[in-house]
Amino acid sequence: MKTLVLLGAGGHGRVVADAAVMAGWRDVVFLDDGFGSRDTNGVWPIVGPLVKWREMAAQCDLFVSVGDNGTRLRLFKELASAGVSLPRIVHPSAVISAHSSIEAGTVIMAGAILQAFAAIGAAGIVNTGATVDHDCRLDNAVHLSPGAHLAGTVSVGERSWIGMGANVRQGINIGADVMVAAGATVVNDVADRTTVMGVPAAPSKRIGSNS
Repeated sequence: MKTLVLLGAGGHGRVVADAAVMAGWRDVVFLDDGFGSRDTNGVWPIVGPLVKWREMAAQCDLFVSVGDNGTRLRLFKELASAGVSLPRIVHPSAVISAHSSIEAGTVIMAGAILQAFAAIGAAGIVNTGATVDHDCRLDNAVHLSPGAHLAGTVSVGERSWIGMGANVRQGINIGADVMVAAGATVVNDVADRTTVMGVPAAPSKRIGSNS
């Protein structure tokens, strides 16, 4: 395998690096704009700032390991438009249906489950122990946090974040730029740019509003 270059050297990046090693990459390095103030992220070297990807792209696999959904999608689109190699990273302990699909730039963490005909968009995160049941559709740059569970035929819009331990009832539509709080149980559709919390989940505010 080529060297894997991860863009973004935070805690999420360390977990991505570990998953990548488990998935078969032998050489993993980071790029981060904190380069100069530190030279490692866990046991992996930081070899330069983010812009260095341009000189490494021809020889390496590149992957955006930034936790923030919007930033991750922006960087992913920049790399994709340049035609670079953008792999998927799947931890070997994840259970992935042969009838599911995972787009480029997405990471599936340890213990996650994707059931038949689930579809995960680009630059996504299905985190530790999260489950995506049959016929779910996750748009680009969705983050399904550790221990979150989607029942069948759920759809989640671009850049939305489903918090740790949250549960979403079957057939629910969650819009773009939504935040579902940790531990929430979603039993009704959620509009774009809305934060919901509680059991059952109820809107707390519209993101970008003063309410």
